[in-house]
Amino acid sequence: MSDLWANLGALVPSVGVLAVFVVVVRSMILADRRERTARAREDQELKRKSAP
Repeated sequence: MSDLWANLGALVPSVGVLAVFVVVVRSMILADRRERTARAREDQELKRKSAP
């Protein structure tokens, strides 16, 4: 039984690093999505203002 806990304890740092990686990549993807939406909105507004 102690081998099980030792093996699980060895996996904890890897799982922690994976969790941090997932959070960082997810936040980058969401930020990019929001930026693209805002840029598209600005482009539409500029096209509307410049149209005769």
